[in-house]
Amino acid sequence: MKIIDLSLPIDETAFEMHKVDIERITHKAGVEKFNRVIMGKTLKGKISYVLGKRILRASDVPDEEFLSLEIVHSPVHVGTHLDYSFHYGTKSEGRASKTADEIPLEYCYQDAVRLDLRHKKPAESITKADLELALKNINYNLKPLDIVLIWTGADKFYGTPEYFTDYPGVSISAIDLLIDKGIKVFGTDTMGIDRPYKFMLKEFIDSKDPAKFYPAHFYGRKREFIHIERLGNLENLPAATGFKIVCFPVRIRKTGAAWSRVVAII
Repeated sequence: MKIIDLSLPIDETAFEMHKVDIERITHKAGVEKFNRVIMGKTLKGKISYVLGKRILRASDVPDEEFLSLEIVHSPVHVGTHLDYSFHYGTKSEGRASKTADEIPLEYCYQDAVRLDLRHKKPAESITKADLELALKNINYNLKPLDIVLIWTGADKFYGTPEYFTDYPGVSISAIDLLIDKGIKVFGTDTMGIDRPYKFMLKEFIDSKDPAKFYPAHFYGRKREFIHIERLGNLENLPAATGFKIVCFPVRIRKTGAAWSRVVAII
């Protein structure tokens, strides 16, 4: 068995549209953090702490080091993650939308197929015809519950401003094809399934046509689907088929998306 990591990290040093911060408390600083937190639970403890009392001293622990602690402040849409219907709106298919902690886990461990769409340009959308041609090129017929990976190569821009501007979107016609074939989860190696803001937003402002603004995401209100954003390393897969994908979402209560360590198992 071989496992291939298809995930991108949560990285506070990478260029992001939303603020990401990882507070890193060192082993040495952990002693003082422990005292401040534990003693801060009561008013008496807070006063004692300010007056210099400590429950734990560095000399009380091996090597004068406590435990490290990292506190991550990040949107759930940073790093490789799964989006579900609550992200798209309050209702999907006429019912209350579902949150990421409600994603059926059986959808997240299935046979998978990689479709090569690297020829698509940033201003373009990946259409039903594009998917049909990509499937024909590898002589593959989709079956229900397959996880479809859309390979654009855009993950090579991760960490730079180009990651947010140089990738193709996914059209409604492509989403319809996948849903009609029984696909529950599909993913892309781009930061989103809609086209980049600089194209999508300009067309919306120029035309005043609401259909130009986040069409793929808003389509999740009409038809329920789950998609993975920010995949990486799809070129490391040895072939377009012959592997399973594991993409279990981190269990966070009532969110529209959840992080996932997506891997291929061969």
